[in-house]
Amino acid sequence: MQSSRARGVMLMLFAVAIFSVMDLCLKVLSTRLGPLQLATLRGAASLPFVLLSVVAGRRLRDLRVHRIGLHVVRGLLSVLMISAFAYAVRLMSLSNVYTLFMVAPLMVTAVSVPLLGERVRKGAWIAIFVGLAGTLVLLRPSTTGINLLGALAALVCAGCYTVSYVLARVMSKTETADSLVFWVLAMMAVFSAVLGWGSWQPIPSSLWGWIALIGVTGAVAQQCITRAFMLAPASVIAPFEYTALIWGALFDWLIWSTHPGVATVLGALLIVSSGIYVMAAGGPESEPAAGVTAEPHP
Repeated sequence: MQSSRARGVMLMLFAVAIFSVMDLCLKVLSTRLGPLQLATLRGAASLPFVLLSVVAGRRLRDLRVHRIGLHVVRGLLSVLMISAFAYAVRLMSLSNVYTLFMVAPLMVTAVSVPLLGERVRKGAWIAIFVGLAGTLVLLRPSTTGINLLGALAALVCAGCYTVSYVLARVMSKTETADSLVFWVLAMMAVFSAVLGWGSWQPIPSSLWGWIALIGVTGAVAQQCITRAFMLAPASVIAPFEYTALIWGALFDWLIWSTHPGVATVLGALLIVSSGIYVMAAGGPESEPAAGVTAEPHP
């Protein structure tokens, strides 16, 4: 049991690191391509690798759709989520965007009460309000490096992730993890291509390497995080998602020579500590369904 949990933690750490590389690629491309075009490329670039894994594992029947309406809703949410994320990282540092996005676990806990009928302990509600206070600290007008439009986009991204996450839990009763991953990527690519067709920019040959890296890292990290949730309980491995903040700060320092301000660090500490408490001790009393592991990272 302990070795299984240790492998789950290691896979989670690896997945977060790989997802951070993918987000770095999105930030680099965000200065050259529009948000909807990036959403199209995010979905289309990872789709072949996901399909290859399904075919290699002889799991094609797992792609069968039972609740098409909810798949469409998740597809539209994914378009808004990735577009908002691309817009946010264009205007702000990765560490600032990550910090704001990390309110998503708190949002999930809050909305699980009215939408899923789950019970949330009193301590979790306190943690949620502490996390929201951390968000306000981060967003105060005098905070260095915070663009309010970018911050709003990051929060929209977190909100879309929250709703899509909850939908994945509902759909996991009838849909497989492969179906949830494949169709959300496919619909993300198609919907964002249709919506952004008029603003599509020619892609220089110098950018195709970044696009290929997005596809590889997105697919590999998704497989790792799904496997991690199979090996260990969510309460054990989910808090390690906050290591993304370390990668974001490292990339900001190495590539853009930016450093988080005092308010950013304080806000991050409040949000992270609240999120870890909610996931490890005070969250919904029912365990998340296995299907939530299929929620794609922005």
